[in-house]
Amino acid sequence: MPFDAPDLPAWAIVSDKRRAHIGRVTALLMQWADALALDTSERAAWYDAGRWHDALRDADEPTLRTLTGDAERPFGMLHGPAAALRLASEGETRADVLEAIRWHTVGSADWAQVGRALYMADFLEPGRSFMQADRGFLADRVPEAFDAVFRQVVRLRLEWTIREGKGLAPETVRLWNRVR
Repeated sequence: MPFDAPDLPAWAIVSDKRRAHIGRVTALLMQWADALALDTSERAAWYDAGRWHDALRDADEPTLRTLTGDAERPFGMLHGPAAALRLASEGETRADVLEAIRWHTVGSADWAQVGRALYMADFLEPGRSFMQADRGFLADRVPEAFDAVFRQVVRLRLEWTIREGKGLAPETVRLWNRVR
């Protein structure tokens, strides 16, 4: 699934490796959008969520804390909220796109379809080295079993978080309680 990394905002802070990830996420979203025959506006929302979700992933902690005003959340959870805030400050008004980007690392029980799609694509993109066959199988099934695959991705991400001994964000717990 070759796909060039889409254009990023001038303020994006991403490495070449991250740019390639963004390209793979966006390509997967567009593959699903085609298979689902999404209308033009929904397709554009999926594309923009994919290309912007990690726009600040490689920013340093002081930058992300300043942008978000958040002194509490773990550093790794700040790039989504920071990017969403930055996009909103520049005029992005699609709440579903902003919420998809804001919560793509932890999940949200309140997401529209674009948020759920981004959450899956970020996990299932083919460049990740773990569980390749299983993740490929799930990625192929998204167009015909969107909700079932989403539920499985939530479960897998939750299991990994617990296995790694990481804390659960309240948003993740709400999401799990909604989809289980």
